Amino acid sequence: MKKYYLSLIQICLPIFLLLVAANFVHGQNEINIQQEINVLGQTKPIPVSIEGFGAEVRDILKFDLYVQGFTFVTPDAAQYQISGSSTGNVVGRVVDRFGRKTILSRSYNGATLRRQAHAFSDDVVLAITGKKGIAQTRIAFKVEAPSGNGEIYVADFDGYNAQAVTHDGVIVSAPSWVPGRAALYYNSYKLNNPDIFYHNLTTGERKVIAHYSGSNISPAASPDGSQVAMIMSRSGSPNVWVANADGSHLRKLTSTSEDSSPCWSPDGRWICFATKIRERRLLAKVPAAGGKVQVIPTPGTPNPTEPDWSPDGKWIAFTMQAGEFDICVMPADGSASPTILVRGEDPSWSPNSRTLIYARRIAGQYKLSLLDVYTKQVKDIRQISGSDSEPAWAR
Repeated sequence: MKKYYLSLIQICLPIFLLLVAANFVHGQNEINIQQEINVLGQTKPIPVSIEGFGAEVRDILKFDLYVQGFTFVTPDAAQYQISGSSTGNVVGRVVDRFGRKTILSRSYNGATLRRQAHAFSDDVVLAITGKKGIAQTRIAFKVEAPSGNGEIYVADFDGYNAQAVTHDGVIVSAPSWVPGRAALYYNSYKLNNPDIFYHNLTTGERKVIAHYSGSNISPAASPDGSQVAMIMSRSGSPNVWVANADGSHLRKLTSTSEDSSPCWSPDGRWICFATKIRERRLLAKVPAAGGKVQVIPTPGTPNPTEPDWSPDGKWIAFTMQAGEFDICVMPADGSASPTILVRGEDPSWSPNSRTLIYARRIAGQYKLSLLDVYTKQVKDIRQISGSDSEPAWAR
């Protein structure tokens, strides 16, 4: 009898250990997946169907919704059924198939079909998610010619209705919106020096706010528009400086090395930037009122640069350079390591703190793309001739 029990143990024990090991490995995988979901709020796309619209409006709706986390299925597989018409004007309706109720029914007029479709798209997003849509927002970016000269452009978020802001035929860079206003800061060599201009898009008025010896680059307006951060080398190394919106009351915030790409926290208290400390490229932040520089750790993502703080304050997107350029996102409070999202550079958050616009290099030129951070869904926007880069989203 003892031999029988011993044999049974000898047979079952290895099987038991294998099962434990398998469950341990499976559990480890589940923990890793769950951690990523917790960090990014990652979810599956929301399944919707679209019926009844003309081709133009249907394509606009699909573009707008795709980059905000929706996917398109047949009506019988959809969680939400979107239907309507676009003969003369857009008429749209959204039915919650599971709740068996209409959650949106509206007609649109007084604008082009494209703008009506964008308006309906924003209403769809609000009705389904409770969040404001981004289809009626605008972007600014640089269009560069092969000569290296270029112009600053503004456009709808999908690249349509693009208009040149500058017509100088010089080197330009780093457009930055003044929050809540039709105005930009940007860098231009119009006066044969890298200077910072303020440009009112409504009146066309523009003026130089930083024309000092050395570089005056990378302007970034504060959330309330009362101040502007910039990188200036007037004291030697490029450092972070802050001035009033008109360039007055200039003050230096950092004495680190090779600072670049400042951006503001949404509450206006901090300025995040890229720098070099002990020969290492890092992200850091400094109080906007002045104070000690604090390093922001980005483990696993070397050479971080081009940070952008999300409007809701939760995330910092940035570019990592490790041979190639990649877009990364991390919690602004440093509570988790960065997540590498997609190949590209120079990310800018949309007002919904969910979608990023960024530049990616293709065949020696840049084009702009939109990324839904939670689903990893990507769409290219309409391209202007030349190389389109350095996007900034109006907020």
